[in-house]
Amino acid sequence: MSHKKEKMEGLITEVLTLIGEDPEREGLVKTPHRVAKAYEYIFGGYEKNPKDALNDALFESSSSEMVVVRDIEFYSMCEHHILPFFGRVHVAYIPNGKVVGLSKIPRVVDIFARRLQIQEKLTEQIADALMDVINPLGVGVVVSARHMCMEMRGVEKMHASTTTSALRGAFLKDAKTREEFYSIINTHGGNRF
Repeated sequence: MSHKKEKMEGLITEVLTLIGEDPEREGLVKTPHRVAKAYEYIFGGYEKNPKDALNDALFESSSSEMVVVRDIEFYSMCEHHILPFFGRVHVAYIPNGKVVGLSKIPRVVDIFARRLQIQEKLTEQIADALMDVINPLGVGVVVSARHMCMEMRGVEKMHASTTTSALRGAFLKDAKTREEFYSIINTHGGNRF
């Protein structure tokens, strides 16, 4: 076992004790190990570079029409309470001589989502990574999510959702491009959970 994982397990054991549990209780004996393993996966985005994921699949193209990848599921953890938030991401870009492999866009979403986050920053990071690497004429990103920090604690409002957007280039400057993007993501079940 790595020193990092061993230390994490010790801290999780301490948290169990501090909340009033007995870490030696049958159901909890292996919990520190399971939580440490889960955190390695949930926070695996720190170990990956979104630019590497995108650069691996850039292709020359004469296409100049909007490319939309809609309803990308994501799961993340709020940096304020370390509680989950989850939902869907819709991404569009207008190629400028290059296109990216479609599977790379959900990978970029996962890389940023698998870090401690706030939804506003997640939305911006996805848009900025695509602009930086693909160099398209524009990028549009819309994220709709439910936040457990709102549902499990605080205001306790079930099923409230939050929507954020980040627009770059043509999506910011051209109303018709923006309207086309919003129309595409809002048809056939867009923004559903």
